Amino acid sequence: MQREVNRKLAVGLLAGVIFILAGGIIGLGLAPIAPLLVAIAWIILVMRLAGVTFQDAQAALIKGIEAGIAPLFLFLLIGSMIALWLGTGVIPTMIWLGFKLINPAWFLPTALLTSALVGTMIGSAFTTMSTVGVALMGVGTTLGFNPALVAGMIISGAIFGDKSSPLADSTNLAAAVSGTDLFAHLKNLMWTTLPAMAVTLILAFAFGFSAHHTGGVSVKTAAVTQLIQPTWWTIVPIALILISALAKIPAIPSLLINVVVNTVYYLLSGHSLKAWANLVVNGYKTPSTNATLVALLDRGGMTAMMETIMLIMLALALGGLLSNLGILRAVMNPIVSYLKSQKSIVFATLLTGIATNFLVGEQYLSVMLPGQIFKEDYKRFGLSPLALSRAMEDSGAIANYLVPWGVAGAFASQTLHVPVLSFVPFTFLALFSPVFSLLSALTGIGLRQASQDEVAK
Repeated sequence: MQREVNRKLAVGLLAGVIFILAGGIIGLGLAPIAPLLVAIAWIILVMRLAGVTFQDAQAALIKGIEAGIAPLFLFLLIGSMIALWLGTGVIPTMIWLGFKLINPAWFLPTALLTSALVGTMIGSAFTTMSTVGVALMGVGTTLGFNPALVAGMIISGAIFGDKSSPLADSTNLAAAVSGTDLFAHLKNLMWTTLPAMAVTLILAFAFGFSAHHTGGVSVKTAAVTQLIQPTWWTIVPIALILISALAKIPAIPSLLINVVVNTVYYLLSGHSLKAWANLVVNGYKTPSTNATLVALLDRGGMTAMMETIMLIMLALALGGLLSNLGILRAVMNPIVSYLKSQKSIVFATLLTGIATNFLVGEQYLSVMLPGQIFKEDYKRFGLSPLALSRAMEDSGAIANYLVPWGVAGAFASQTLHVPVLSFVPFTFLALFSPVFSLLSALTGIGLRQASQDEVAK
């Protein structure tokens, strides 16, 4: 479906999309759904005037949505799993343990490192945020921390896990598109990931120790722990997640297994089928009247994910139009001819990955597009494909968490109950990774040059 598009037209279309999204979301403070719908209508109408049929525009739009069917279904499963983990006492037990074991001064580094460890083991930032992330969020907010700061630490840790795990989709995609070995890519990625993590950890300690906690917080957490009844069952679903990851079971079957096992336990615990259906669809509602406990536990369910799913469908539709109608390529291809050095090619890759995230809101396309555009130019400048795969991951794979209409950003916001624009300033790993990637290009430190074998290919 790729077609030739006049460059001036493509630039005008992109400028219009940026104006609509930025003006609506940032200028007028609107929720992203309405501006996205207007941007889609803008592209379809202008492209129709340019000779593109409504049928072709519709096909491009649908193709964009089709690319995201798996994550959309995944979100429904995650909503169900969160509700079941609440209903069977898994998340309440994790919160109870957090209150018992974590010192408030050490909470932020603990949240960061716990999310990073779990993310590395299971290779899924989404699953990390929807399991331990939800529990850590509850602990942190009850301890009196800024919810946006807590969310930033959890998301940073989850991103680190995604960038460090051979099981993660983003690392496998970046390696595949650039034509590099997966484990060589992971090793090379550490040149930027570890410094970004070190800075994030230092800031976590700084924010943690500078926060002031009053005795009222201790009284509140003590009251909450008395109301929560921990359960041994917590071990089972967590073990299932880890076993599924080690067995390399894909995300959807893995979560389905977890949902089924928790459903059996929930029903055997004396709950009716009607109560189970209401739980997985509408989420968990605690019987407690304690305001803190209600704020911590009333969440989950498939309906809670519907606003996020609508947002992501529209973002994917917009991405389908921009990509499949050739608009993005018409803008990007002429830029390549102006690149004259290794520094410029890395900078262009980073900028393209970040910009694509903001334009289409889709993580995988934001990884693939820079790889497809710049792959041959990395050879031309004598750089290894590993340099390309790292730049793709340091921009395209992680900037999505900073986009209000992005798949990852919208999911994190819905799961942790914090607006994207609130946690962006504290998602330090996502902010510093492209900075260290650019510093690597400027200094040459860690920037992989092409080997003789790679030059010969």
